[in-house]
Amino acid sequence: MKTKYIVLLIALSMFFLAACKKALDTAPDGKITMEEVFADNEKVKAFLNTCYANMPVKGTRYFFWQRGPVNWSDESWDTDAEAESGLMSGRMYNGNASAGNHPITNVSGDSGNGNYWANYWSAIRNCTIFISRIDNATVGNESDRKRWKAEAHLLRAYYYSELLKWFGPSLPIEREPYDFSGDFSKVKRETYYDVVKFIMEDCDVALGTNELQWRINSDQEAGRVNKAMAEAIKSKMILFAASPLYNEGKNYWEEAYQVNKTSLENLRKNGFELYNKVNYPQTYLSDVAYLGPNKNEKTAIYNEYFTQTMGYASSVDHETIYQSRDGQGNIWNIDGIGAQDGYKSGTCPTQELVDAYETIDGKPILNLANPYLDDKHQQPNYNPENKTYDPKNPYANRDPRFYASIYYNGSKRKAFWNFAEVPESIENYPAPMGNRTRIIATYVGEPQTGIHASTRKATRTGYFERKFLHPNSGNDNPVGGANWKMFRLGEVILNFAEAAAEAGKLPEATTAVNEIRARAGMPEIPSNLSKEQLILRVRNERRVELAMEENRYFDVRRWTLPTGDLSKTDQWVTGMEITRNPDGTFTYNRRPVRTNERKNFTNKFLWVPIPLDEANRLQSITGVKWQSNGW
Repeated sequence: MKTKYIVLLIALSMFFLAACKKALDTAPDGKITMEEVFADNEKVKAFLNTCYANMPVKGTRYFFWQRGPVNWSDESWDTDAEAESGLMSGRMYNGNASAGNHPITNVSGDSGNGNYWANYWSAIRNCTIFISRIDNATVGNESDRKRWKAEAHLLRAYYYSELLKWFGPSLPIEREPYDFSGDFSKVKRETYYDVVKFIMEDCDVALGTNELQWRINSDQEAGRVNKAMAEAIKSKMILFAASPLYNEGKNYWEEAYQVNKTSLENLRKNGFELYNKVNYPQTYLSDVAYLGPNKNEKTAIYNEYFTQTMGYASSVDHETIYQSRDGQGNIWNIDGIGAQDGYKSGTCPTQELVDAYETIDGKPILNLANPYLDDKHQQPNYNPENKTYDPKNPYANRDPRFYASIYYNGSKRKAFWNFAEVPESIENYPAPMGNRTRIIATYVGEPQTGIHASTRKATRTGYFERKFLHPNSGNDNPVGGANWKMFRLGEVILNFAEAAAEAGKLPEATTAVNEIRARAGMPEIPSNLSKEQLILRVRNERRVELAMEENRYFDVRRWTLPTGDLSKTDQWVTGMEITRNPDGTFTYNRRPVRTNERKNFTNKFLWVPIPLDEANRLQSITGVKWQSNGW
């Protein structure tokens, strides 16, 4: 490529340096040639910063403090959809999306969440330039050279994996940086599988580099990628390539099994293990944490894990593989129980998610193959083998992860409540504004936490999120949301379980699922399940264990055929409408969150469209259609 004058984007560099300034120096400013950049050790480090700059924060950091794909799947409903219908969730639910103006691709987002096509291709180009020049660059020592090159390969793999997840098989492979004056007519749209293989090649470069660490052990290097992340990316993306939406009718499950088996073995060999102990009992096993019946230790473990940021220098967390560089803000204020501070509830778990949690005896509540007898999910198809679940007392005797993840009618929270109780709040009146224990009543007419169709601080579904919410955080105890766990061992174990089940390795798949269930305090699944039955159990385990972690949105898509849609999962989502009876008992009735269907379930919503101008340019230059189906 002929050398061009460039302007290194200081804004991007400084943006990333908020978390990584001690690890990598600031980027150079002004106009300089590439030769000048790569002739100076400090400028080389600064250029590597630009490869990191577009790493997303995820979690609550989507536009206007919401959870993006969590709210666009059947896991939850975003209370901003009614209060701010022109924002991302409202537009998605109303089907207000086009290739020229899509709520995902046309929103700049917060902290890298949004505008993915432009952001990720910019990052990929920087990574590719860095890889092409680092071998001949001026670098202080060879160890740095090798590590930096491995990081660039791994970052490129990550950005490619994100593009594949969002946009599907519409990508070229960029091994060498494109010359802006070159012939782009030969740029080729690759198959999904071939791009995944390219991603795995980049990951293997990182894994083969001794200078790259398996785990970051220094606060000064927070945010830098590691070998474990390479295994996690391989584990995830080969699973996607083998799935019905992307496999083009070919069977890649044996390869997915082998890749996941190796990745899981390597992670275990290098010290990764499930978070399996309450490390802060004074908080999570206290009388006022209210984490499950009788201070259930398994519930406390699960909630503690998701509400604590992994440390680096001396960490008790050996499950997290890679976490985002920034925290998630004051979740109690924007994504918990809206009445606590009087603002908004944000993510409200759906009845569909609640239905996925088994009873404590390990029996699914619904028939996993056909969970509902009607299109709107108002008629549950109960599992006849489950004798524990009581529809009149629906929150008793549930999976400990349910109590760690969801506030439901009758649960409790001790925190600062920014209001005094009124007589209509029967369970809580009288009580002043202040720090106190409150019963979370979600029935119709409860003025603070009751279900409501449009009030921002209310629940849309009869439930509030608590998985990422510290047990007692509030204005007098400002514990923000933990850094987002972008990759963790629990997901890799479930990736392996799915690949093993699909490849016919049923005992290994069963063992892997049972490892996850043991940590949660749940019984083992039966050892005599058929392949079809086991796959259903694996998928449901993913739904529960990875609830609201941005996996479900992509899972229901990759499990769908290219000609299919999401009508069974995403067209209708329901809540629990609860009526308080005069005698203090409750009547439970399922109903759609709103009377009209969500519109983001049709075939075209299996993918995010390439921005219209980009798709038109690509087609004009190459003569080939690049746009995703339906857009």
